[in-house]
Amino acid sequence: MHLLRQRGPLHDLPDTPEAYDAVLADVVEQALARITPEGNLEHPDADDDIGDTSLGITSLLVLAWQRSKDPRLPEAVRRSLAFHLRERVYVEDNPGYPNLKVSNSGLSYARYVLEAGAHPIGDWPSTVWALLQAVNVLDLAEGLVDEGQRAELLEVAQGYWRWLTEATFFNPQEAGNQAIGCVVGGLMLARHLPEEQGKLVRARALRLYEEEIRAHRVRDRGALLPPEHGGAYDNNYGPISLSFLAQAHRVSGEGVFAEDGDTLAGYLDARLTSGGYDCGGPRYSEQHSGFESVLGLRYFGARIGADLGRYRGDTRWGRHAVQRDGRIDGHFAFMLVWQIQDPTRWHRTPSPHPVRHQLRSGSVSVAFDSRMTPSLIEAAGTYYLPAAVRRQHGFGPVTDGFLLCRPMGEVRVRDVRADGLAAKLVTKPVVGRDHVLRHVRSLYVTDGAGLWVTVAVERLDGAPYLLSGMPYAADDGDRVRRIAEGEVTAAGGLRLTHPTASGDDHFDARAELTQEQAAFALAADPRGYGNPDEGWRHLVSSTALEADPAPGTPEGLHVFAVRYGAGGALAPAFEAGAEGLTVRTEAFTAVVGPVAGDDRGEPSLTLSR
Repeated sequence: MHLLRQRGPLHDLPDTPEAYDAVLADVVEQALARITPEGNLEHPDADDDIGDTSLGITSLLVLAWQRSKDPRLPEAVRRSLAFHLRERVYVEDNPGYPNLKVSNSGLSYARYVLEAGAHPIGDWPSTVWALLQAVNVLDLAEGLVDEGQRAELLEVAQGYWRWLTEATFFNPQEAGNQAIGCVVGGLMLARHLPEEQGKLVRARALRLYEEEIRAHRVRDRGALLPPEHGGAYDNNYGPISLSFLAQAHRVSGEGVFAEDGDTLAGYLDARLTSGGYDCGGPRYSEQHSGFESVLGLRYFGARIGADLGRYRGDTRWGRHAVQRDGRIDGHFAFMLVWQIQDPTRWHRTPSPHPVRHQLRSGSVSVAFDSRMTPSLIEAAGTYYLPAAVRRQHGFGPVTDGFLLCRPMGEVRVRDVRADGLAAKLVTKPVVGRDHVLRHVRSLYVTDGAGLWVTVAVERLDGAPYLLSGMPYAADDGDRVRRIAEGEVTAAGGLRLTHPTASGDDHFDARAELTQEQAAFALAADPRGYGNPDEGWRHLVSSTALEADPAPGTPEGLHVFAVRYGAGGALAPAFEAGAEGLTVRTEAFTAVVGPVAGDDRGEPSLTLSR
């Protein structure tokens, strides 16, 4: 089976003016064939997320007219705009909507579902999206619509803004992408208002960003990130927030949006594999967005010098939203407008600078969580997730069912690059069930094709092994295929084990089940409402690679050695001396300094071919 929503890298989509003109030409033909006598451009199968869709296609027709002057478009634009203003602008409160601060305000808003009282909870984001479609039409439609229509649309857009910021609680879903989108709408609206009124709206938008978004940032892996559905980063919505930050910077010039976008982009770059797969999030842990993320990934990838376009997007939505028949849906069309308008081109080479929470070279990468435990390992096109044993998740030594990866003190990190090799040494103090403080020294070395992991720890009782991950997925062209095994070699014995118990809290990688599906099964609420990260933390056991200690290790130490990727037998040699622990493999020699470190307690590492 394949993962449904992680497909081709987004930077593989052609983004030349000619390519975008072809996209718009296709939109035009679909729209002209679809438009009803009343002017409706909605997809006939659309049900939810509908409030902005007809106006979204209108905005694309306006952009197409600006670029092509197609004589068929002015009438379609005016008719479809009239439809939205007449049929899709609501001023009477939606029955059951729980987030009003002012009842019967008479302000305009958009509905997530058209039927009164049907799923009103989605009206706040739908109104954000409608505001953004409206300001795009206002930006582009000069000379195309008459002053009466333009004035009416501007009045509606002002109503949307006031409903979002006065009549309702701001950002009621605690969704950073929606909130930043609202701020963008205010910044763009302000440019169409009389000077003094525009200044007030702009100031209000900037204040909302500072007080309601920036002040509530969440720290993860050393970065302060916009809050997203109760967490720090979501694989679907995080890159969309990046696109909104890009547009906010483009239209306002305010440095705070560039600063926060650079931070989010650097965080994303550090956690994203070379192949573009990633996993984890409080809303959709494995669902990736498509065209909605292009602007942010491209804009900030160029700013920080990173190939963020490797992100495997849902390329079924590579250009615009579509329904199941593949035909256009106007939802989020503003993102296509902005990416066409933005002249930034993709940065296609990896950042050369080492970062704390990542080791990356060639086709190999290791992403580390806040505790500097691997959250995802990639080698030879295969992805390994942290395995679970007795409700403990991670990579590290296990003795008597206890996983030694949770730090009980400062975690020290040293990065070294030499002779075409890249290495990271992580020194972590841990305490086991015996209450003894030990130091787990984990050395990760890659030549860009394979990954060698060597873990040394003071000698353990019993029959310890190294929990070495769960083989989960592999590259398969422009798709990601679910797997249950990978190319892994160990210096000692190596086992691939599977849960002996059944139930939602035991994940067998051989089952036709994705991580996200399993996580939602364990979450308190269903998909679309629940938190898959929180659900996954309830996992008791999983498929796991277990590596026994390597032979010939120095006295007083257990040393484990594993190689991810193709190769022959792994037979490292170890030697303890005054300079530390020397590790020799077929690919490198490394000297891991003493646990005590230098005069500041920092670990030392030397590396050579």
